[in-house]
Amino acid sequence: METLFLGSCDTGKLPSDRKKFLSPYHKDGLTASAVSFRDDDRTTWRSFREGNTNDVTELQQFLFKAGFMPRGVIDGIFDYVTQAAARLFQEYIRTMDPEGDKTMVPDGIVGNGTMQHVQRWKNQGKVADWGKSSSANPTKEYRDWINLLNEAKAHYKASPGPIMKAVNALSKTYSTIKVNDWNFSTDEIHLIGIRRKHDTKAAAKRANDDIFVLLVNGMVFKFWGSTDPSRAMVQVANPPSLVEGQHKYRFGWHKISEDKKIYRALKPYVSAGVIILRDLDKDNALTPNDLTIKGSNSLEVNNSINIHWSGVGISNWSAGCQVIAGKNYINNQNKLVDCSKFSSSAYSELNTSSKKTKGAYNVLADLIVCYSKPGVDHVLYTLGREESLNLDANFGSNYAINALRKMNPGAI
Repeated sequence: METLFLGSCDTGKLPSDRKKFLSPYHKDGLTASAVSFRDDDRTTWRSFREGNTNDVTELQQFLFKAGFMPRGVIDGIFDYVTQAAARLFQEYIRTMDPEGDKTMVPDGIVGNGTMQHVQRWKNQGKVADWGKSSSANPTKEYRDWINLLNEAKAHYKASPGPIMKAVNALSKTYSTIKVNDWNFSTDEIHLIGIRRKHDTKAAAKRANDDIFVLLVNGMVFKFWGSTDPSRAMVQVANPPSLVEGQHKYRFGWHKISEDKKIYRALKPYVSAGVIILRDLDKDNALTPNDLTIKGSNSLEVNNSINIHWSGVGISNWSAGCQVIAGKNYINNQNKLVDCSKFSSSAYSELNTSSKKTKGAYNVLADLIVCYSKPGVDHVLYTLGREESLNLDANFGSNYAINALRKMNPGAI
């Protein structure tokens, strides 16, 4: 078979209106007028390319049956969902399959090496544990997280604190959700940011010392990075910080005005953005004092606070965004997974001749794309602080520290 990748199509499967086909995913900047797929790990555009077989359909059928593409449409077009599912399969072969290949690079390019494992799985009738899991049959850790989130909602409804109280008083909050409307349904995919030391003065370059928890399909995955801006990155004295609470995000793109840098990210669901508070007292920390500088006008709506990749985690590439390192992650079995051999440290290593990828960040983004329920086009992002983990005896603030020590020991 020929190698399959983003844009590959079976015989007769080319869409008649390519722009319309891509429109659910291409809403931002330069992508809005594109008629090709964006292969962001290769910083290139992939045109729809018709082959002479039904290989894409057969691959999609396999990915569906094996549990990697439960929401995918089997249409013979290698789209973003198919790419995400192929990468998850390759990651599973690399890290979870006893007969797998620890050297496999999860790049979404399906050649003979990947197809050998596809055929083996077909012969063995294998189904991934990730596919067997579900929100109806979740792990204990997943249940504990849903309980904690609901406890946090009750707590902050009763005691919102000055910043959250100011958010609740706004007439419009756009993609930010007021505490009364926080939604922790297991039908949703939840991403949780745990902010650490944000109210402690720091050097201009804040560290990647926060963690992110993904609740998906009854499972828990953990990542790391930063929820706070690096003043050196944003290059202003009063950088914006996303307010704590719940926010609605969607599939989108980062660096949407730079053709050589466009890559997948989560963007505020409402185009106006999310609610932020700037470091108005310019102490490189987020405290209630920032709220008092301009009174009710201290809060702003900002449309550029995305959730995106942050290299391997050496530098904090946040100008206010929520940024996630690609070096490693903790999987649903609470095991550390190393991605450093193929994880790119910067844009310069993402190109057509490289086998580098965005590493752990791709795992997070692909899990969201593949395991969202049909018709769901968003993820709910809840940003809190490590002290809030003390609300539930199953956690405690050491939960965040212990996870960070496992993934990025230098940050503690």
